[in-house]
Amino acid sequence: MEFYMPTQIYHEAEAVRKHGEEMAHTGKKALIVTGHSSSKKNGALKDVTDSLDKYHTAYIIYDKITENPTIESVMDAAEIGRREGTDFVIGIGGGSPLDAAKAIALMIQNRDSASSVLYQNMALRALPVVTVPTTCGTGSEVTPFAILTRDDLQTKQSISHRIYPVIALVDGKYLKTAPESVLMNTAIDALGHMLESYFNSKATDYSRMLAQYALEVWGMATDILFGMEAQEGDYDRLMFASTLAGMAITHTGTSIPHGLSYYLTYHKGIPHGKAVGYFLPGYLDSMPESLEPQVIMALRAAGFGSLEQFEGFIKEMLGTIPVTDQEAKEMVEEIANNDRKKKAVPFEITKEQIDKIVQQAR
Repeated sequence: MEFYMPTQIYHEAEAVRKHGEEMAHTGKKALIVTGHSSSKKNGALKDVTDSLDKYHTAYIIYDKITENPTIESVMDAAEIGRREGTDFVIGIGGGSPLDAAKAIALMIQNRDSASSVLYQNMALRALPVVTVPTTCGTGSEVTPFAILTRDDLQTKQSISHRIYPVIALVDGKYLKTAPESVLMNTAIDALGHMLESYFNSKATDYSRMLAQYALEVWGMATDILFGMEAQEGDYDRLMFASTLAGMAITHTGTSIPHGLSYYLTYHKGIPHGKAVGYFLPGYLDSMPESLEPQVIMALRAAGFGSLEQFEGFIKEMLGTIPVTDQEAKEMVEEIANNDRKKKAVPFEITKEQIDKIVQQAR
């Protein structure tokens, strides 16, 4: 077995300010990659810029990253970074800015390369990346993955290069201003990471250890998802669970629910985490009898007494997928032809079983 985690993680109150010197000394000039407004509202952007100012590190801000970032936005930001002479990248936000930051760091470092290298299997280096997560789902602060929207294929796809952040600065306080829908969708995304990593052909004792603990931590903070008042430590628990889940999928990747979700996000505009969540009950239900004890154990770790209770929770929180029969058929065909996602399943999954997963979510 192998376990590799090169990212230096600081998870604590005021993580950015406490470790601002280390962040600032990552390079001489930073390109800060973020969305238009959330990092300003939750205070993360100010924490970062104050720390850079304190330690006299120059920076510029690129705040045009949208949900489900495009290759075009990556190349736009990379061009600015090249022109401004930036030598490291700081990603602030949810999965979109953090994933984009990694791809941008790659393209700044490889300044004469076209965007096509993002999806070519070749050995390329990237600028150092620092991550500051402000949602509780992506895990991108510790993963080497960068998922971008590919209009040419009408889907989302991770780039071919593995880019681990050098530093992750994790602080639950940034969740306090997040809308309920964002908390829900990102927390469900993290749950998907846990379950898809645990029930994965690449799972090891180490990755299952991370997924199991993540499920237990996640289950301690779910009152927030029902609109109840947050208890002391709940935001930190959700953030911690997300980071643990990110570490788990770093070693296994994701599986069928994530693969199916990309269709809904690209074609129907459904937020990524919500799109993943629809398919989790059906995925667990598809497990062979030999894995049923593990399914029950995983669900109980997260606070669910049975698969039926879990499916009821998902339906209550998310509803059902709004797709036509033809769209459902297209989703099934897409994943049935996706060998990479099918190989991640810990048993030989059939097209009929994939169809059942989709139908169960309708």
